[in-house]
Amino acid sequence: MSKPENTFNPSATPADWLAQMTDPQAWQSMLKMAQGSAPAMPAMPAIPLAPATAALVPPEKLSALQKDYMSEMSALWSGMLASHKPVVKDRRFNAEPWQSNPLHSFNAAAYLLNARFMNALAEAVEADPKTKKKIRFATQQAIDAMSPSNFLFSNPAAQQKIIESKGESLTKGIMHMVADMRKGHISQTDETAFEVGRNVATSEGAVVFENDVIQLIQYRPLTKQVHQRPLLIVPPCINKFYILDLQPENSLIRYAVEQGHTVFVVSWINADESHAHLTWDDYIRKGAIEPIEVAQEISGQKQVNALGFCVGGTILASAVAVMTARGKSPVSSLTLLTTMLDFTDVGVIDVYVDEAQVAQREQAIGAGGLMPGRDFAATFSSLRPNDLIWNYVESNYLKGEDPPPFDLLYWNADSTNLPGPMFCYYLRNTYLENNLREPDKLSVGDEKIDLGKIKAPTFIYASREDHIVPWSSAYASTALLNTGKRSNMQFVLGASGHIAGVINPPAKKKRSYWTNSKLPATADGWLESATEHPGSWWTGWSAFLSRHAGELIDAPRKYGNTRHKPIEPAPGRYVKMKAE
Repeated sequence: MSKPENTFNPSATPADWLAQMTDPQAWQSMLKMAQGSAPAMPAMPAIPLAPATAALVPPEKLSALQKDYMSEMSALWSGMLASHKPVVKDRRFNAEPWQSNPLHSFNAAAYLLNARFMNALAEAVEADPKTKKKIRFATQQAIDAMSPSNFLFSNPAAQQKIIESKGESLTKGIMHMVADMRKGHISQTDETAFEVGRNVATSEGAVVFENDVIQLIQYRPLTKQVHQRPLLIVPPCINKFYILDLQPENSLIRYAVEQGHTVFVVSWINADESHAHLTWDDYIRKGAIEPIEVAQEISGQKQVNALGFCVGGTILASAVAVMTARGKSPVSSLTLLTTMLDFTDVGVIDVYVDEAQVAQREQAIGAGGLMPGRDFAATFSSLRPNDLIWNYVESNYLKGEDPPPFDLLYWNADSTNLPGPMFCYYLRNTYLENNLREPDKLSVGDEKIDLGKIKAPTFIYASREDHIVPWSSAYASTALLNTGKRSNMQFVLGASGHIAGVINPPAKKKRSYWTNSKLPATADGWLESATEHPGSWWTGWSAFLSRHAGELIDAPRKYGNTRHKPIEPAPGRYVKMKAE
């Protein structure tokens, strides 16, 4: 919480500001700050900035930027000397102490001006697109980290709270920081308020199958009759499955059960050293193919409806392609939620993926080891640092406030480790080389993967503000699956982001979604003629699912069958394993 080294002084004169902001060494030191974030927290994955040191701003652009900057800073400085309080419109500086005191208002305004100038410098750099993206990202990371609201010496709202609480807020802030240092992450919620199986992941069911990678949960029917074909859900293996079963009122799992489906859900292992050798093939075979086969056996059906979420969708689609190559037709319908199969555009996360970084991971854990869940959490938090890092640094540490209980943020902090060989294969063959989209380029065992040979009716959902899976990338799956039979495909776009867009139950009557019966070549072309509807996309998906779920039969009275008997009650023990 002390003043960081190598930062700019918000009270400097215009001439000093200009010298600092146009000094190459100072600028590079600012960019390098993006390689780490919250004080005393685990470092973010490094962003290689070596190319940025050689990337230059053309002299004429730099001169114009300097001129504009000097003019704006001089006006701000003159206003300060004349006791004119600048107008500051930024939610970080909305508190009364920022707005009422001219000095603090000036500091905030000066910071925002310098932020604009740094971003303008980054935009003016002439470099290849990948390098420029890294420079923009690193610059924004530095800008966000340097906000005067992040440090006690320059945050008047935090200082006022210390006075009003007679030092109690400072004491609590230090206690919060020490506790978070021990946990290894910034607390975003009261983690003691939740317990898996007690007040999250509470849908009734039983584990009916397990191997060293997953447990398979079967949920108790809530209707007298169910559809013949069950629904198998494969959630992402980098998170716990209960994002789909947080509370009864926003549980996608419970909703599907209420619609008359026998629901099976994969619960991934939280990998430890005993799993450090597992591969991508292991996750395809044990995490998707075996669950499909078990669901078929228990239901007595040759086909199941299958749903994959995020990387769970990538795994599921690969598994279905493998089974198709074996001459099987295991699914009557395929649903993919915020899933990438074509990794041409992976969004802002691309700054963390290049040959050097992937090779470094492969050298460290590619032959055996673990990809720590905390690294995933740090990476995803860095994509929205003001919301997921600095907001909590200010409230928890500087102001000593207790984070409120919030089930989604509790889930967000419940990290999951992955086996190193599995993760490195996934990283190289999807994010780096984009091999999955190429027919027969990848194999699982002896089977070649060709996504185009999957002929099952497909429902693809994307979220418009998704910063992890760009919606246009999710749309690209429409060109890879059901090749030659696009009439079998339905694409739906929802409002909001990666999680909030998916978890949008109809009863809430929130947000909206877009549909279009046509599938033009580009995502933008699809959106141009799409129709917006208020509310949740769940109802449309439910109708799609029912069309492919078979006739209604009496609901099963028992879990599993004679071969696959109940092992333990849901949510099972795998989901309760914590990442070290």
